[in-house]
Amino acid sequence: MKKVVNSPRAPKAVGPYSQAQIFKDLLFTSGQIPLDPETGAVVGNDVKTQAQRVFENLKAVLDEAGASFDTVLKATCYLKNMEDFADFNEIYAHYLGESLPARSCFEVARLPKDVLCEVELIAYVK
Repeated sequence: MKKVVNSPRAPKAVGPYSQAQIFKDLLFTSGQIPLDPETGAVVGNDVKTQAQRVFENLKAVLDEAGASFDTVLKATCYLKNMEDFADFNEIYAHYLGESLPARSCFEVARLPKDVLCEVELIAYVK
């Protein structure tokens, strides 16, 4: 019933986890940070650039699983600084504004590689 999802178009997991797991008809992604899938390097110095990379990485994982941003049910977003909320939200709305999933957004003390944002999703797999 459980299936591992790994997309070659998203950064490889850097630890003992997968990019995502499917259980029945639900997809649970690991948190994505703004890493270039080819180089593994952090992309950008501002939250808009980093958020765009995060959502492109998530899109690759969703595509690999047979899901899409339209099937996202829940998003959990982590920001290094809540002062970046409006800029982050602009990019978030570009990718998820139509589907209006449930969402939580937190300011956290620190994220991997000192990035500015991280996002994980739960989606329905058609």
